[in-house]
Amino acid sequence: MLVRLLYASRAMDTSPDAINAILAQSRQHNPECGITGILCYGGGIFLQAIEGGRMPVSELYGHIQRDTRHREVVLLHYEEISERRFGGWTMGQVNMSKINASILLKYAEKPELDPYSVSGSVSLALLEELMATASIIGRA
Repeated sequence: MLVRLLYASRAMDTSPDAINAILAQSRQHNPECGITGILCYGGGIFLQAIEGGRMPVSELYGHIQRDTRHREVVLLHYEEISERRFGGWTMGQVNMSKINASILLKYAEKPELDPYSVSGSVSLALLEELMATASIIGRA
């Protein structure tokens, strides 16, 4: 059974090296577990959708909750799915510095990434729009 989980967290270390290390670890670990997804990072906040089998996704989310590189980990959305939306990525990355502010304003009060202030379904819609507008890099 496939599931999709969406969460937000705040980065403990916002340096480019720290963020790249998280992406590299995801891209190395996720394929062997059958996990795909997308990671959005901006303003010290992660927004991540992960898809895969129920147990691998649950185990990964538990790992993220214990990971000292994250704080304020919040589950935004969880659902059983019939197919993946982010199947083309082991972990796609959104470059928030290149996003048109109008896309962010479509889903939030301010042109910034803040999944803590909107619903999980709104955050998922934002990710889907970013995917549809080819705002995602790192298709690895």
